[in-house]
Amino acid sequence: MKQSLELKLGQHLTITPQLQQAIRLLQLSSLELQQEIREAIENNPLLEEVEESPADVKAESLEAAADAELNGAEPGAEESATDAAETAAERETDADQEFDQEPAGDSDWEAAEISLDSPARKDQDGPAPDLDARNSAPLSLRDHLAWQMQMTPFTDGDRRIALALIDAISDDGYLSCGLDEIQQAVGGEPPPEIDEIQAVLHQIQNFDPVGVGARDLGECLQLQLRNLDPATPFLADAKRLATPEHLDLLAKRDYGQLRRLLKLKPEDLQHAITLIQGLNPRPGAGIQGTQASYVVPDVLVRKQRGVWRAELNGQTAPRLRINHGYEHMIQRGKDNADNKYLQDRLQEARWFIKSLASRSETLLKVARAIVDRQRAFFDHGPEAMKPLVLNDIAEAVGMHESTISRVTTNKYMLTPRGIFELKYFFSSHVSTADGGTCSATAIRSLIKKLVEVEKPLKPISDSTIAEILSKQGIFVARRTVAKYRESLHIPPSSQRKSLV
Repeated sequence: MKQSLELKLGQHLTITPQLQQAIRLLQLSSLELQQEIREAIENNPLLEEVEESPADVKAESLEAAADAELNGAEPGAEESATDAAETAAERETDADQEFDQEPAGDSDWEAAEISLDSPARKDQDGPAPDLDARNSAPLSLRDHLAWQMQMTPFTDGDRRIALALIDAISDDGYLSCGLDEIQQAVGGEPPPEIDEIQAVLHQIQNFDPVGVGARDLGECLQLQLRNLDPATPFLADAKRLATPEHLDLLAKRDYGQLRRLLKLKPEDLQHAITLIQGLNPRPGAGIQGTQASYVVPDVLVRKQRGVWRAELNGQTAPRLRINHGYEHMIQRGKDNADNKYLQDRLQEARWFIKSLASRSETLLKVARAIVDRQRAFFDHGPEAMKPLVLNDIAEAVGMHESTISRVTTNKYMLTPRGIFELKYFFSSHVSTADGGTCSATAIRSLIKKLVEVEKPLKPISDSTIAEILSKQGIFVARRTVAKYRESLHIPPSSQRKSLV
C-alpha cells in the first residue's frame, strides 16, 4: 500500500464554547437566567454587578425621555416617568448615603456593560422578607392533621389508630383504604376493634379542613353540609341529594329522575344543586403542599401614541461589567498560575457579558416582530389573532427556525390583556370562505364566547357551533370544534345542561 499526501478544501460547522454558552443562555427562562448570573458572579471574581447611583438613574431617565420624544412618545407619559425616576433616585440617596460612589474606570471593557433598556432596579420599601419562611418546606396535609391530633386528648391506643388513619389519607383528603386494613396496620395484641377505629375516624373527620377523612364523595359532601348553619336555605334538600345514588344521577344530569325521586320542584332542585356545587370535593387540596411557581415577564408591551411597542424587562437580569481592580492586576507577559487564572476568568467574563447582550438583542428582535404581526390581537383581543408560525418570524428577523423556538420557549410577555408566553402568539390557520385564513386561537375564542352565551336548558352542540362558524365564513369540521373545545376544558353539551 503506497502512502501519499493530498490537499482537500472543505467546510464544516464547529460549535465553539462561546456559541454553546450563547445557545444555552438563549433557552433559559428569566428565573433560570437570574440563577445562572448569580452563579457566574460567585464563581468568577472578574464579574460584578453594576450598582446604580442616583446620578445614573436620573441620567438614564432623561436619556429615555429624549429617545421617546424622538420616537414620538407622549410627553406627559415621559414627564411622569422622569419624575418617578427622580423620586427613586432621592430614595436611594437617603438609603445609601454612607457608601462612596465607585470611581469610573478607563478600561476598554467598560463599554461592554450590558443594559436591558429598563429603569434602574430599585429596592422596595418596607421590612426585609423572611427568607427562612419563604424557603422553608411547605406544610403538607399529613403535617396539618398530625398537629391537630397532638392537640386532641387521645389515649395511647387511639393515637396509634389516628396515626394510621392519617397516613392512609390521600392528598385530596379521602381515606384511601378500608377500616380492616387500618386494623391490620395498627396491629397489637389484641388488635383494635372496628368500632374503636370508627370512633377515632369520626374524631379526625372533625379536623380541619372540613370534609377530610371521608371514604367517598357523598360522605365528604355530607360532612361539609353538616358543618353549615342549620338555618341555611335548602340544606335538607342538599343532604338528601348528597347520596351515592343521587350523585350518580346528578353526574349524568338526569334532572327529571332526580325531581321524581326527591319530589322537588325544578327551582328547589336547582337551589340544592347550587349549594352542593359550592362545596369542596377535594378538601385536602386546599392545604398548600407545593411551592408556587412565579412567572416573570421578559418583555413589556405598551401602546405609545397609537403604536404598540415592545421593550425588555430589565428586572429579569442585572447589569454586569468587568471588575477593574482584578483586571488591573493582570500583568502582560507573565505566565504564573495566578496571572493565568485571572486571564482565563477575564476571557470567560467577556464571553458571558457578550452572550447576555446577544440574548437580549435576539429576544427583543423576536418580540418586536411578534408584536408587529399581532397588532390586531392587542387592539381587539384573541378573536383578531392572525395565523403565525415560527418560520414567519425566522424569515422576518433573519434567523433559523430553531433559534426562534428557543427564544419563544419559557419566555413571557406582559401586555394590557395579561401575561402570555411568546408561543401563545403562534397558531395554525384555517381557511375561510373568502380564501383567507383564520387563526386557531381566534376560533377557540369564538367557541368560548358561543358557549358563554348559550341557553342553560339547551346548550349548543359541536355540530351547531360548526354551523354557526360556517355562516361567519369559517369552515371547520365538528371533530375540529370538539378538539378546540376540549383544549379549552369545556365539557360537552350533555354535561353543560342546567335547570335554569
